[in-house]
Amino acid sequence: MTTTSIAGHTVDVNDEGFFVDPNQWTEDMVPALARAEGIDDLSEQHWQVIRFMRSQYQEKGTGPTVRVLGKTSGVTVKELYTLFPKGPAKVAAKIAGIPKPRGCI
Repeated sequence: MTTTSIAGHTVDVNDEGFFVDPNQWTEDMVPALARAEGIDDLSEQHWQVIRFMRSQYQEKGTGPTVRVLGKTSGVTVKELYTLFPKGPAKVAAKIAGIPKPRGCI
């Protein structure tokens, strides 16, 4: 576990950069987290996915897979890969401050 600073907040992250405690996340961290993943401009669809990831984590204890995300978030799988080219579920989870979803490499 490592401690890092994101948007002026000190947070604990694991060796892959995922939040250890999702309760340390705030929405004002999202632009910095997104930039670290190569996403400079956040669209409303980005926010839709990020908020969906958090709600699914809070409801189910894990983030959704890409397949589930594409079927239930209101954003298609094709759009997800355009929004988060390095891997939608993994990158969106990192930006949303939740642990890496099961099944993500």
